[in-house]
Amino acid sequence: MDLSAAAEEKWKRYKRDFDVFLKLEKNLSDNSVEAYNHDVKLLERYATALGLAPEDITLQHLQTFVKELNNTDIAIATQSRIVSGLRMFFRFLAIEDIIAYNPTEMLELPRNSRKLPDVLSDEEIGLMLDTFDKSRDDEFRNSVIVEVMYGCGLRVSELVNLRLSQLHLDDECLLIEGKGGKQRWVPINKRAIRLLEIYITGIRNQATIKPGNENFIFISRLGRKISRQYIFMFIQAAADKAGIHKTISPHSLRHSFATELVRNGADLRAVQEMLGHESITTTEIYTHLDRTYLRDTIANFHPRFNR
Repeated sequence: MDLSAAAEEKWKRYKRDFDVFLKLEKNLSDNSVEAYNHDVKLLERYATALGLAPEDITLQHLQTFVKELNNTDIAIATQSRIVSGLRMFFRFLAIEDIIAYNPTEMLELPRNSRKLPDVLSDEEIGLMLDTFDKSRDDEFRNSVIVEVMYGCGLRVSELVNLRLSQLHLDDECLLIEGKGGKQRWVPINKRAIRLLEIYITGIRNQATIKPGNENFIFISRLGRKISRQYIFMFIQAAADKAGIHKTISPHSLRHSFATELVRNGADLRAVQEMLGHESITTTEIYTHLDRTYLRDTIANFHPRFNR
């Protein structure tokens, strides 16, 4: 049996055992098992073309494989899921003592080379806030939402699910429940506190709130917690009214919060904590945004930069 045929035979056997492991040991759903098997099959095609069995694969092989994925039309999120599938496969091989060293332990997730998201300057946030007619209850509430999201760097899901019990205004903090139910403390500025208190006591407490929504802070005209879709709609409308020609969403406020902190010298670990990022590499996107800002500043104002 030649090297390539021997490698193919090992792939066939290990994949069969991996399938059993996923179903019986991990008790995964059929869809999850299918996804993991698909991820392994992609690596198998790459490896068998080189005559490599699973135990022959090194970190360098995997890095080359990921680079090739990155040069395809496969979305970054899908590429990351594929890498996660390969980590599970090599973890299985290590459990079975087929490999002594797991090469995926040092394998980084694919990096997104797409255009970084638009951010808003503090001045542009001010222009958006000026578009709200604060004599109207709903528009005053919307202006408070912008103040809180921008002032605290919240995800839109965290904002719509924000409850009265999460407010610790005497301590100038919010206790935010983020992804996976993980909690974090986020400071809130005095201006946002003052506006929140005005909204809660003067507007929210006068509203008729539907059962089950009593603890949510931001309430719609129908007495239910405000929806993500509505926030998307009014933030885009405010940006249009303010004459801001950027692709704006609620997440732009979170990006703007983090960018201002990094630009003004905040410690990256502190920014990571406030944003609720599990990995510091996710937060590092804002150092790239900052470098772009610095380059654009030089390009606009240095007489020799574009010569």
